[in-house]
Amino acid sequence: MKSYVVREKAGFIWAWYGEEPEVLPEIPFFEELMEGFVYGEFSENWNVHYSRAIENQLDVVHLPFVHASTIGRGNKALVNGPVVKWDGTRMTFYVKNCADSGQAPLRPGEIPEYEKLYSLQLQMPNLWQNRVSPKLRILAAFAPVDEENTRIYLRFYHSFLTGPVLRPVMNALGNAANRVVLHQDRRVVLTQLPRKSELNCGENLIQGDLPIIEYRKMRQALKDAAK
Repeated sequence: MKSYVVREKAGFIWAWYGEEPEVLPEIPFFEELMEGFVYGEFSENWNVHYSRAIENQLDVVHLPFVHASTIGRGNKALVNGPVVKWDGTRMTFYVKNCADSGQAPLRPGEIPEYEKLYSLQLQMPNLWQNRVSPKLRILAAFAPVDEENTRIYLRFYHSFLTGPVLRPVMNALGNAANRVVLHQDRRVVLTQLPRKSELNCGENLIQGDLPIIEYRKMRQALKDAAK
């Protein structure tokens, strides 16, 4: 029976599937969440390839349409940019959606002071963070089960209520809200074709899909490097 090297970090068990090197690489995680934050968590299985589950969280165009009753309220259907920046294998993308009055969206290079905008992050290969505020974050981990199933772990991180009485209440409320939003996504993601995303899979992507395009490029580069 083949065995694998495993490590624990941030409440997850990480497995190294390749040949064991002399020195294992550092396990990637959002280090700012390691101190001062507490979290509530739930997980569920989706009948999708992990690439589609990840790309759903990179899609800033779908918010006012799929999440009109929750996080997409406000009719901000025009996506300016978005601005995408890489730091090694960590992507940060900055979002400035607004109401659509027929104007052309701003290109990424036309957005001033983008660093002050709302931002999200993807840590390759499978961690995503919604930086809601300095004291509130949503984290998702996408664990491949096989080619057709993904286990999604969704965490509600916060640092404003950490006491033993209020903490479980806040965690429960955060989990409930996250579950509603996640299930709005699930209705769409389960129907996407092709089932598995690749760098070139015959889709017509637009400027607002830049985080998805950048993810596909990086994923392909990492796959090529591992050959």
